[in-house]
Amino acid sequence: MRSEHRDDREPGTAPAPSADTTAGDRGSLRAVTLFPLLVLLAGAVGLLSPSSFTGWAPSVPYLLGVVMFFMGLTMTPPDFKGVLRRPWAVALGLTAQYVIMPGTGWLVAKALDLSPELAAGVILVGCAPGGTASNVVTYLARGDVALSVSLTSVSTVVSPLLTPALTLVLAGEYLPVDTGSMMGSILKTVLLPVLAGLVVRLLAGRLVTLALPVLPWLSVSAIGIIVAIVVAGSADAVKSAAGTVFAAVVLHNGLGLALGYAAGRLGGLGVPACRALTFEVGMQNSGLAASLAAAHFSSAAALPAAVFSVWHNVSGALVAAWFSRRSHPPAEGGTRDAPA
Repeated sequence: MRSEHRDDREPGTAPAPSADTTAGDRGSLRAVTLFPLLVLLAGAVGLLSPSSFTGWAPSVPYLLGVVMFFMGLTMTPPDFKGVLRRPWAVALGLTAQYVIMPGTGWLVAKALDLSPELAAGVILVGCAPGGTASNVVTYLARGDVALSVSLTSVSTVVSPLLTPALTLVLAGEYLPVDTGSMMGSILKTVLLPVLAGLVVRLLAGRLVTLALPVLPWLSVSAIGIIVAIVVAGSADAVKSAAGTVFAAVVLHNGLGLALGYAAGRLGGLGVPACRALTFEVGMQNSGLAASLAAAHFSSAAALPAAVFSVWHNVSGALVAAWFSRRSHPPAEGGTRDAPA
């Protein structure tokens, strides 16, 4: 069994946040707690008043870019140094992220005999990188937050290459996939905003630290608007296929959480790291999936991502609460500040 990072905290205690992250911790935890309710409310508004969002679809990539810029603001160089310090754990987590969720998305689509648009949407959710809400949920679960943050950062950086390629392989049988166009979309709406945020953090760290408590709420607001736009654009599909989409999302997310933990155990990681892999694998950047589905497939294909955006925060919080009652010392780390 491979050794895990050790620290001298009392077993079962929460990780001690760094000075930079302390300012955003309370806001992060509150935002993640209320996030499902706020996004559910946004979806209800989109469903009940779809005409209110007519013509808003082109703004989705820009809203996602704002969310990813905020993610970049929460990043620091140690997030990437952790990759060099623990290459096996990061490599295992990254492999699990881009094998388990795409594969289970394809299996769920087959098992439920989903329509081509919904099948492509479910698979695209699985091919997306990890979501930043996983970092906060890992913190609540007394897991290895440092590993969680590193995995989210690395999976986001490699997503322009892996997400389009995996989507082509697994969803190409359902709908045409333009990998070049999708790669360009991810570069413009994900990687460049993240890098811009990271640069701003490095140049104006003190100002960014002051803004950390606000960032989760700005991210939640932007994601809520994305969900409202997606639901409004596929209101008819919601009414006709809501049960099927919800079943697909719950099954997909549940398999991701369970298999993420199992991958960590099979890879010889300790319990805190396994908890981190649970959420890194099971919780996706559903905002990115919704944006890509709406831009490259259809509004109906974006529906699974919109539902996933709500559900994975609910399930993540429940699993974290269960984990936190099982006493294990976590590995070191702070928390990310913007849920996705």
